[in-house]
Amino acid sequence: MRSHYCGHVTETLIGQEVTLVGWVNRRRDLGGVIFLDLRDREGIVQVVYDPDLPEVFETASSLRGEFCVQVKGLVRGRPESQVNANMTTGAIEVLGRELTIINKAEPLPIDFNTDVSEEQRLKYRYLDLRRPEMAEKMKFRARFTSEVRRFLDDQGFMDVETPILTAATPEGARDYLVPSRTHKGQFFALPQSPQLFKQLLMMSGMDRYYQIVKCFRDEDLRADRQPEFTQIDIETSFMTAEEVMAVTEAMIRTIFKKMLNVDLPQFPHMSYEEAMRRYGSDKPDLRNPLELTDVADLLADVEFKVFSGPANDPEGRVAALRIPGGASLSRKQIDDYTKFVGIYGAKGLAWMKVNETGKGIEGVQSPVAKFLSDDIVNAIIERTGAVANDIVLFGADDAKVVADAMGALRLKAGEDFGLVAEGWAPLWVVDFPMFEKADGRYYALHHPFTAPRDMTPEELEANPDTALSNAYDMVLNGVEVGGGSVRIHRAEMQSAAFRVLGIDDQEAKEKFGFLLDALKYGTPPHAGLAFGLDRLVMLMVGAESIREVMAFPKTTTAACPLTSAPGSANPEQLVELGIQRIPAEKAE
Repeated sequence: MRSHYCGHVTETLIGQEVTLVGWVNRRRDLGGVIFLDLRDREGIVQVVYDPDLPEVFETASSLRGEFCVQVKGLVRGRPESQVNANMTTGAIEVLGRELTIINKAEPLPIDFNTDVSEEQRLKYRYLDLRRPEMAEKMKFRARFTSEVRRFLDDQGFMDVETPILTAATPEGARDYLVPSRTHKGQFFALPQSPQLFKQLLMMSGMDRYYQIVKCFRDEDLRADRQPEFTQIDIETSFMTAEEVMAVTEAMIRTIFKKMLNVDLPQFPHMSYEEAMRRYGSDKPDLRNPLELTDVADLLADVEFKVFSGPANDPEGRVAALRIPGGASLSRKQIDDYTKFVGIYGAKGLAWMKVNETGKGIEGVQSPVAKFLSDDIVNAIIERTGAVANDIVLFGADDAKVVADAMGALRLKAGEDFGLVAEGWAPLWVVDFPMFEKADGRYYALHHPFTAPRDMTPEELEANPDTALSNAYDMVLNGVEVGGGSVRIHRAEMQSAAFRVLGIDDQEAKEKFGFLLDALKYGTPPHAGLAFGLDRLVMLMVGAESIREVMAFPKTTTAACPLTSAPGSANPEQLVELGIQRIPAEKAE
């Protein structure tokens, strides 16, 4: 039906006949001449109709926005005064000789020239995706996946599919369950990741595996989360953590160079402990120069309990954040910052404006200055590097609250004061704790199959609080884009990790017997990494949300306005599955 895409009609085709199909982007009747902007996924081209062909001209006069049409005509150059240098097709136009209306369009239910809500855009996503900016994002995503496959294929990785209907595995979020008709009362789980299957593939001798795979997690959503998302899943045998990081870093560098013509800077390696101490986050945005400074030792003996309490608590922390030029903040702006950190559990936000350095209390303005000595004020100024016209903000609380609150404030202040540099700031975060403790028990910080660094099974069980995992996360501009680890490849180590997590040998056999069995038969050392494809594409195209780079995403309530999913099931089907529906009011 077509000879060329609209966006591919350029000066090289002048004098040639072309056949185009697409949608009417705009029609302009300029008194005897009709200009038609025809659009397809590759761009827009201008088509001109004049009255010399009355029937064709009459058809052109009847067109409205989003009519689907076929155009046949002659490519000619535009007059020099009408050349549009901002369009790929701006130097030419098509003199229309034939016009076929393939399908008419009723008046659109949404007007993209106005501020359309996301809910409406998702309800009429097929119209939203016609817009050039959305089409470009989808094309970019398609090219991105092609480049990923090309790179991994060239590196000897095999694309292997793993099951979607599987058993539940502990990945840290709720599973989506699928009832079994043939095994009434039993359920499959949709995979949160192909974790165990890719490890089994290494045990099967596949050596290098990858998969661009759908994953499912029933968790609360935000800008960079969806109930179903896409991973670039990678697993290798006989490769160290350093080797896995090297090959995956090379993949990201290659893709950025090919698609954005960007040479990414060095990927520094930073420990989890350092990232939390300096930035209050395990995914710090290094474009932001602000850092947290520990000052607990300077404040341990002050009478102000807000400071001295956390300063003397092994679980507490007192951190200072210096903002250059921050003394210009008004009291209302400081109050707004105080409300902001309250979102993260902070009970308040102490502050100190620096007017002059070296003068102790006389050189600063602060509601807490009366609790401090000249020596303490001077020491805080020296340690934070503050100078005149700066402000120092303090977080004092449980260490996690301080990290969460002050880490978030660091990001906000960096944006507010225009301190965030342009460009890309990648890094690797390494040496994560193996476990985190809550409610009197241990939980895997990543997942239960991550190997510890330099520990025997006996040492792991004896000292779980000090265990570091052989794990690594790739961070880009403050976003975790990928994470992985060396996996446990010995049965005795896996059993020890399960016992630390409160999974006894009997439960481990019931849930993971197939894995423990497989580990007995010559399992090779293996390691891997999974990238969030949606997140990477989101960052590369400059979108605010991964919903902008997914064809048919869900809303923040995990619903689909387009299809009205989730919906009710047919009662007969529920009977067949052995499921009884509980009314919503009773379920609550």
